[in-house]
Amino acid sequence: MTAEPSGDGSPIEQLLGIMARLRDPNGGCAWDLEQTFATIAPYTVEEAYEVADAIQRGVMGDLAEELGDLLLQVVFHAQMAREVGAFDFNDVVRGINAKMVRRHPHVFGDAEARTATEQTLAWEEIKAAERGAKAAGPAGLLDDVAPTLPALTRAVKLTRRAARVGFTWPDVGGVLAKLQEEIAELEAEVAAGDLSRARGELGDVLFVCANIARHLDIDPEDALRETNAKFVRRFSHVESALRARGSSPEQSSLAEMDLLWDDAKAEERKVQSETNR
Repeated sequence: MTAEPSGDGSPIEQLLGIMARLRDPNGGCAWDLEQTFATIAPYTVEEAYEVADAIQRGVMGDLAEELGDLLLQVVFHAQMAREVGAFDFNDVVRGINAKMVRRHPHVFGDAEARTATEQTLAWEEIKAAERGAKAAGPAGLLDDVAPTLPALTRAVKLTRRAARVGFTWPDVGGVLAKLQEEIAELEAEVAAGDLSRARGELGDVLFVCANIARHLDIDPEDALRETNAKFVRRFSHVESALRARGSSPEQSSLAEMDLLWDDAKAEERKVQSETNR
């Protein structure tokens, strides 16, 4: 039976001991014992998003906590891999140590010093060489852009990879023109009532939007998160204003809610103007 976690050892050793104890068939936690790589994966993704949220909110205490939750996910996966003899936490650490040294030859080797832009390009070249070494046959440029990434993020990565070999518009103006073309095609399919084809055209519109984000060096996920937050903030204003009148959205017309929405926008512009003074 695995020993109870104690105060001895480094914090990471204690965490590894806690996870081993939780996964111990003899007295461990039933829930933890039931988990697999597949069932834990959604939690790993969720914790990564919660880290991003803490960063966006700028709350360092929350960030420390969320980073701990994300670290737990790494430890959980490593423990399950150790149980089947695949690898363990130390292998994970050794692997990332080697990768970071390999991908920074200007720091750990004899390569010349690089600017941030030069390092980004060199990083991609090293990754491409690593992909080629792993592949059984010729490695495709887009082969290892994970399909499980959020769709907008993956679209940016796909177009960035393609841009490295010249497959891109020379400037954002060309992408904006393509967006207008795709919107017109979407409008045509909606007018025709072909929702199946409209779905495909909507995907094309979103893909072009991701391309615009890449050209402008904007993270589309961040941009959409900000807009989501703005929508929640403004709709909450609508609800509060209606509640003050003894009403609710269900009891109100679209015109009434639109007026209150405009009030919320005006109030935000006023606050922003005063902040910028």
